[in-house]
Amino acid sequence: MKGDRQAQFELYRLYSKAMYNICLRMLRNDMDAEDLLQNSFVDIYGKINTFRFQSSIGAWIKRIVINNCINFLKKRRLEVVTLENQHDDRWDESEKEMVDLPLKVKDIKCAISQLPDGYRMVFNLYTMEGYDHKEIAEILEVSEATSKSQYSRAKKRLREMLKERIA
Repeated sequence: MKGDRQAQFELYRLYSKAMYNICLRMLRNDMDAEDLLQNSFVDIYGKINTFRFQSSIGAWIKRIVINNCINFLKKRRLEVVTLENQHDDRWDESEKEMVDLPLKVKDIKCAISQLPDGYRMVFNLYTMEGYDHKEIAEILEVSEATSKSQYSRAKKRLREMLKERIA
């Protein structure tokens, strides 16, 4: 908060790798992820005086990084299909089949990175970052039903892609 360069470097050292991974998952591009990470830390240093100790500094940083990723994607016209249908989180039969498939982490990461932006964004926020659909809806400025449907469609598309890889 006092502008100490060593303290800023330490904050960057502690959080940059995890925040870069978030950027990479959300943006799917190394250069965009690196640029956004750097811009996020400039924002963090500029906004550090607004940190109110209501959460951990890591959670506060993560929120800034995620918001910057979302804003970046919105500028690139992130398309989220609006559907007002109900969503059922229970596993269907095709998901039960997936449990026994011989999958590798790299295959799953690759498949996630190939999802359309809207699907990938909701999927990552829900499964990787731990946001619930209400929070995702607020962040993306969509309805909760849209968040749920995007998540459901992302899971369906991932199943299809992973089955293709194994076949």
